[in-house]
Amino acid sequence: MYKIAVLPGDGTGFEQVTEGLKVLKAAEDKFGFKLETTDYDLGGERYMRTGEVLPESVLEELKAFDAIFLGAIGHPDVKPGILEKGLLLKLRFDLDLYVNLRPVKLFPGVNTPLKDKGPDDIDFVVVRENTEGLYCGAGGFLRKGTPHEVAVQESVNTRMGVERCLRYAFEYCRDKRVRKKLTLCGKTNVLTYAFDLWERAFHEIGPDYTGVERDYAHVDAICMWMVKNPEWFDVIVTDNIFGDIITDLGAMIQGGMGIAAGGNIHPGKVSMFEPIGGSAPKYTGLGVINPLASICAGAMMLDHLGETEAAARIEQAVATVCSKKLKSLNAGQMGYSTAEVGDLVVREL
Repeated sequence: MYKIAVLPGDGTGFEQVTEGLKVLKAAEDKFGFKLETTDYDLGGERYMRTGEVLPESVLEELKAFDAIFLGAIGHPDVKPGILEKGLLLKLRFDLDLYVNLRPVKLFPGVNTPLKDKGPDDIDFVVVRENTEGLYCGAGGFLRKGTPHEVAVQESVNTRMGVERCLRYAFEYCRDKRVRKKLTLCGKTNVLTYAFDLWERAFHEIGPDYTGVERDYAHVDAICMWMVKNPEWFDVIVTDNIFGDIITDLGAMIQGGMGIAAGGNIHPGKVSMFEPIGGSAPKYTGLGVINPLASICAGAMMLDHLGETEAAARIEQAVATVCSKKLKSLNAGQMGYSTAEVGDLVVREL
């Protein structure tokens, strides 16, 4: 029995979560586990109705769950930054979800914009540090609103924060990957303080993980090689801002936001899983949004909870649906409605 908090959120989030839960229910029956779900109406509608984003009482409740299953956050009538900082970032920081895990995997039958590349070439994972760096909120303004305004945004990197992210990446690479190659993505030639720490820690703890090959590349080179030679990568580990950027590039080369899922993880504690494509409000209620990213996020959640066979079978079902059924991964172009795509995955499962 696993206790799951469900946060449909905004826009198409409800439709995406509905299909994700449909597939998880089918997996329950097939693999003999049980998910006990509790819904929370956190998001733009609640904020406009009550002025609340994430009440402290709800935050405390969320800590008692095994995992959080998120739909999407972002409302066109709410000023940008309010929900993102007050809900998403607050959950990441207050629940100490220090790893953002992003598989970049091209399924058979899915189009990629990369010429002559296929599923054998695009299959890697990005481990992004999720609670430090430029997103920790350190900095401020001086003489704001004047011609002499100064804005400072500080990247904060602690040895503890860097090392625990690196150790997660090493363990993931050793335990879950075949090639066992870990690439540190940084910028040691310019960001000589932050990435000196990252690089030293990377090589100091590396010998603890026998059999994992260590590699380094600057972030700009990684962006080039993800396009030219994605087959070079197995697991990439990096800081918060670089991870945020390269995972969006990763989503595009794996076929688009409709298939991209991610996890915000604290090993052994409540962790959060989500499609990364956003709320897509213009498609709300039309039944055309692609739910596969949410379904894949559900599979990631099961894998995190230890239901590895069920997770693998869901991924196989998604791969089959992509290769044999869907015309496209784009909203409104799949050849099926949102609910019908969920049904297709259930049948394959």
